[in-house]
Amino acid sequence: MSEQTVVFQKENIMRRLKYIIITPARNEEAYIEKTIQSIVSQTILPAKWVIVSDGSTDRTDKIVQQYMAGNPWINLVRMPDHRDRHFAGKVRCFNAGYESVKDLDFDIIGNLDADISFDQEYFQFLLNKFAEIPTLGVAGTPFVQDSSTYDYGFTNIEHVSGACQLFRRECFEDIGGYVPIKSGGIDWIAVTTARMKGWKTRTFTDKTCLHHRKIGTGNANILVARFRHGIKDYYLAGHPIWQLFRAVYQMKYKPYIIGGCTLFAGYLWAFLCRYARPVSKELMMFHRKEQMVRLKRIFLRTFKLAR
Repeated sequence: MSEQTVVFQKENIMRRLKYIIITPARNEEAYIEKTIQSIVSQTILPAKWVIVSDGSTDRTDKIVQQYMAGNPWINLVRMPDHRDRHFAGKVRCFNAGYESVKDLDFDIIGNLDADISFDQEYFQFLLNKFAEIPTLGVAGTPFVQDSSTYDYGFTNIEHVSGACQLFRRECFEDIGGYVPIKSGGIDWIAVTTARMKGWKTRTFTDKTCLHHRKIGTGNANILVARFRHGIKDYYLAGHPIWQLFRAVYQMKYKPYIIGGCTLFAGYLWAFLCRYARPVSKELMMFHRKEQMVRLKRIFLRTFKLAR
């Protein structure tokens, strides 16, 4: 079989893959139009895009409705107004969108934030990865914010950011969808559970998306954010040895030394307070085994570079 034939077959598979997107959104008038413009300009359009407005009180709904007229594959679902805001609310919105499309014919389902933009071939690129790798269950790309992104020398390339996660339908059904957890970690649990069940998950660094809403509010709150992240690392069942080395690694970034100490302090605080963990024992053991394997690889790579 010639190389041209193989490429042609892959392109046919990719173009036969139908994808749908669900976007939970709350008061995103400053950013959602960038997201909409990115989607409507894609070289391969979604079969359906459901934007779920989570009780928005700004112009989010009106902006979406303006684009619905010329794009009948865009739907708007309005959730009731509510005061409480937590990560489980995002799952509630996603599930409401999923209910409206679960009986449609599709192969890939995407969870897309309402403050993301990307180039015209973004989804074509990811669909191509699903066509090339039959066991690929979850895929995405890094996001860039303020011209910076994660250091994938230390960050797990198998994790997929919640900014844009694409699931093969069989994988999404296999993991039981997203778990509604108020304190967060829903994206991480979904991706890690997929790997535990034998699916490949991957962040493809050949392409990026832009994250427009600033994460955090500046240096005044960075220590609070690190402390909370340490708490999150504990209740998501991170290994204490991994957490120690992670804290040391973070000490080389601003705020120097104290940032890493604060991260570990959050983990230790959660341990002393016996924070409830929303993950199963099976998932905890799988996660910790992965961390120890990665830590070993980091040590081996460091040792080889030092020689």
